[in-house]
Amino acid sequence: MNQTTSIVLVDDHSLVRDGIRALLESESDLEVIGEGSDGKEALELVKNKQPDLLIIDIRMPKMTGIEAVHALNAGKSSVKSIILSMHDSEEYILQSVSAGANGYLLKDTGKTEFIKAIHTVREGGKYYSGDISNILVNNLLNPSKEITDTPKKGKQTENPFDLTNKELQVLELVLSGLTNKQISEKLQNSKRTVETHRFNLMRKMDVKNLIDLSKKAQEYNLV
Repeated sequence: MNQTTSIVLVDDHSLVRDGIRALLESESDLEVIGEGSDGKEALELVKNKQPDLLIIDIRMPKMTGIEAVHALNAGKSSVKSIILSMHDSEEYILQSVSAGANGYLLKDTGKTEFIKAIHTVREGGKYYSGDISNILVNNLLNPSKEITDTPKKGKQTENPFDLTNKELQVLELVLSGLTNKQISEKLQNSKRTVETHRFNLMRKMDVKNLIDLSKKAQEYNLV
């Protein structure tokens, strides 16, 4: 008989939690023993429930999933963790690994891979889906790349928009005339991730089109 794996599930969307819980509990050896909606609740649940595994979203109110995982590992917790996210951005992935997460899965991961990841982590291994593994390997081969998701320092005189390194990379490539598909190939990110970065650029810089984006980028010496 397989050993039951106890799980705490944390996501700020109740419908998402319901769906994941139903998927997990369709397996006889998995049991969800607690649910929360932010990183602080995750820490309390882990403390009180002592699960085998924490499955946690990244972007949540009060405390992010990455911050919660970092806090657990800083406190020498034995609870293993899997980050579950809709984002395959390089910053999030590398920050999650740095924080001590045992796995990173996208929310559109299929059931078979999801269950495989849980079993792998439960048995002491690490699990990252294929695209994410490529990002980690690329980072190992290029150790000079920054892991933090902080605003880029360098030639710009001002950066009041709080742009991340990746957003600045995308900005430069967008203004050089590359399409989202070409940018995704160059940065080894999915097209969806590039579209997200592009949307965030327009939102943060408060522009509606490429002409205004170019003008504002030049005004603040961002490229």
